[in-house]
Amino acid sequence: MRIIELGLTKYREAWALQKKLWQEVVEGAEEVFLILRHFPVITLGRSSHESNILVGEEILRKKGVEIFQIERGGDVTFHGPGQWMGYPILDLKRRKRDVHLYLRNLEEIIINTLKDYGLSGKRIPGMTGVWIGEKKIASIGVAISRWVTYHGFAFNIQPEKEYFNLINPCGLGKEITCLEEELHTKLEMQAVKEKIKENFQKIYS
Repeated sequence: MRIIELGLTKYREAWALQKKLWQEVVEGAEEVFLILRHFPVITLGRSSHESNILVGEEILRKKGVEIFQIERGGDVTFHGPGQWMGYPILDLKRRKRDVHLYLRNLEEIIINTLKDYGLSGKRIPGMTGVWIGEKKIASIGVAISRWVTYHGFAFNIQPEKEYFNLINPCGLGKEITCLEEELHTKLEMQAVKEKIKENFQKIYS
């Protein structure tokens, strides 16, 4: 398993890299876990409703927020510098051809990372992602083609409420939280990244 760590990355560049890595894995290359952060961006998944973007394009442009329609599942999400994005490029033919298991494994990575910080993350039946109480702390939206995965999870670390207020996250009308808010303390993003990597490797190596 190759781990590629990037810093703050434009969404378009990361999207193109995912598709390049996806093609390589389809052709038999080593699987990849891509972990990075994004400049502010709103993405629309396959089941998105544009009405879940609550402001007009002019406001988004002034705030420097780009919009992309992409091939992952799910509805509208925001990604920004206060999140760690995890994009596993895995060949499920080499593992288990079980999409449900794959989604639960991604949730487990986040749940175990929260546990490292003394927090209890949970699943809510029928709503993919990870929650603390009734607040969502991680979103998951994946694409799988020829049994090779791309896209993945967004784990909220630092507050970005100003941006989340621009959308109805995932179309659920639920409150968003982040790791720093739950811990009531400032965190070092790089330290959190190391925890995510460790928990990813416990499940996928």
